[in-house]
Amino acid sequence: MWEVDFSFVTAPPNQRVLIVLPAWNEEAALPGVLAEVAATLPWADLLVVNDGSTDRTSEVARAGDHALVLDLPLNLGVGGAMRAGYKYAARHGYDVALQLDADGQHDPAEVPRLIEALETESADLVIGARFAGAGTYRVRGPRKWAMRLLSAVLSRVCGTLLTDTTSGFKASNRRAIELFAREYPAEYLGDTVESLVLVARAGLTVRQVPVTMRKRVAGTPSHNPAKAALFLGRAMLALLIALTRPRSKNGENR
Repeated sequence: MWEVDFSFVTAPPNQRVLIVLPAWNEEAALPGVLAEVAATLPWADLLVVNDGSTDRTSEVARAGDHALVLDLPLNLGVGGAMRAGYKYAARHGYDVALQLDADGQHDPAEVPRLIEALETESADLVIGARFAGAGTYRVRGPRKWAMRLLSAVLSRVCGTLLTDTTSGFKASNRRAIELFAREYPAEYLGDTVESLVLVARAGLTVRQVPVTMRKRVAGTPSHNPAKAALFLGRAMLALLIALTRPRSKNGENR
């Protein structure tokens, strides 16, 4: 667990901002993450989407009075949890919704840079990218190859250079919030790969900013050679499904 510097307070942006934390069995990491977000981003509202956890995630999220908590009755995965978060953001009129992992890997101090890029880059969606020149985060083997291939294809689809298309650190403006509230993919990797195809086909603009990712606060990373190979196959399948999914008449994916 890191020490939170409560003297660091970022000036609030001129928008209503909602930080969405999808959380599944994160009772160990969550208290530190919530305290850091509250100290670093006091001007943002915070919503923890408890994704059917079987531990004390919901109780821990409510204990500090830092966050609103939305309990899902069963585990839907990151995509399902984030769709619930975007629906909440759309219904309550937020200008910006930002996904932040509940395991502590995403640094809340980077949030203002993502929000700023929404305006300066005229973007609807901004990705916090691990492989864009900041930090020392590295991947190897099949997972690295899959990420490179996904980045190459999705850069072409989105019409911009994207180096980290599986990053879950993302900021969305109101147009993207409304789209995601209706259509956010809930399938495996749909929250990253398919969501970018969805945004591109809706005519929205995607950009990225370099960020530094940290080690998770608690729990065990799921990466090993077997899971990396499985990730490669699933990533390619998710991309194929996204690219072949038919569009509806108003330009949205069915």
